[in-house]
Amino acid sequence: MTARKGPWLAIPGYNAANLSRNPKVKISSSFDSGAIDLIALDDPQDIRLRIPSDSHADFTQWFHFRLQGAAGQACRLVFENAGACTYAEGWRDYRAVASYDRQHWFRVPTDYDGQVMAVHLTPERDSVYLAYFEPYSWERHLSLLGAAESSPRARVLDLGNTVEGRDLNLVQVGDPEVARRRVWVIGRQHPGETMAEWFIEGMLERLLDRDDPFARRLLERAVFYVVPNMNPDGSVRGNLRTNAAGANLNREWMEPSIRTSPEVFLVRQRMLETGVDVFIDVHGDEVIPYNFISGCEMLPSVTDLQRAGQERFIAAYLTASPDFQDRYGYAANRYDQDALKLASKYVGHQFGCISVTLEMPFKDNADLPDLEVGWNGARSARLGAAALQPILEVL
Repeated sequence: MTARKGPWLAIPGYNAANLSRNPKVKISSSFDSGAIDLIALDDPQDIRLRIPSDSHADFTQWFHFRLQGAAGQACRLVFENAGACTYAEGWRDYRAVASYDRQHWFRVPTDYDGQVMAVHLTPERDSVYLAYFEPYSWERHLSLLGAAESSPRARVLDLGNTVEGRDLNLVQVGDPEVARRRVWVIGRQHPGETMAEWFIEGMLERLLDRDDPFARRLLERAVFYVVPNMNPDGSVRGNLRTNAAGANLNREWMEPSIRTSPEVFLVRQRMLETGVDVFIDVHGDEVIPYNFISGCEMLPSVTDLQRAGQERFIAAYLTASPDFQDRYGYAANRYDQDALKLASKYVGHQFGCISVTLEMPFKDNADLPDLEVGWNGARSARLGAAALQPILEVL
C-alpha cells in the first residue's frame, strides 16, 4: 500500500505508531482498506487524527484504523480536517462505526462543529477498529466469488486486470443460451462505498437460492452479469472514490482508458458483447439519509418505454422493501454532455434500457433508524435481496 501523507513519513523508520508517547496506546492502519494519519497521541482523551486523501487523488473522506491499548479509558478522537473533506456536510448527524471482532459493527457517539469531528469511545477491550462505514474486505470479496463458483447456477469469469494487476471478476448467473434478457449489476466504482458490495452479496445469495421463487422465475427469463467490486485497487488502498491511477471510474464511461481506467474499459467491452436490458449501478451517498435511485429521465434520448420501466421499477421496490423510498434523492438536473460519463446514463443511452444508480446512506435510513448500528452491511444485503422483485417486475 502506498504510504499515506504525513510529516513523519519523511523520517526513515518512523510510522504513525511512533508518534505516541504512551507505549501502551497505539493507532495503526497498515491493513486492507486502512487509512488514517496520526497527528498526536499524548492523551487518550485528545487523540489527534487526519483523514488522508485517496492514494492518487484529492478526494478525502474514508478512514479505517485500529486503536490498541486503551481498554477502559475514555477516548476522544479528533479528526482535525473533517471540515475540509470532500463531503463535509456528510459529517452532520453522522456517527462513526466501531468493532472489536471486525464482524459486528456498531455506531459510536460522534459530533461535528463544522470544522473538526470528534468520536467518543471508551473501549471495552484492548483492540477496537473504527471506520467510516462497515468495511467489505478483499478476503470477503474472494469468499463471495468462491461461494458463487460453488453454485451450479453461476460461473465466475475473469475480465482482465486492474491498474495494479488485481483480478477483475464477473459473476454470471444463469444460462445465456436459454435466457433472453440481460441484467447487469455493478458495485464499488467508488471503493469507499462498501455498502454496494454488501448489497450485491445479499442479491447474489438470494439469486443462487434454489428454493427462492423470485430467483427461479428470474433465471427462466434472464441471465445476470454481476461485478461485485469494480475497483479492487482502490478498495485495498483505502480510497474513497478513485482507482490506483487516480481515476474516478464513474466519470470514465464515455472514453475509458485501458491504461488508467481498465476496470471500466473491460466491463463496458463485455456489455457491448452481451447487450443490456436492465442495469443497476450501486453506490452510497454521504449526505442523504435515505435509499433512492437516480435514473435517466434527463437524457434527450430517453424513451417512453424507459420512463415507464423506471416507474415500474420504483413502484415494485417500494412494495418489496420499506427501506426504499422515492420522496428524497437527487434532483433531475438538466442534461449536459458530461452526464454520459456516468455509468447509468451511458448505459441507458447506449442500450436504450432501464438503467439506474441506486444510492444507500453512510449514516442511517431516516425512515427506519437503528440507533445501535445505523445503516450497515446486513441492511444493505437485505435491500440487495429485495431488488429481485423490481427486476422481475420490469422484465
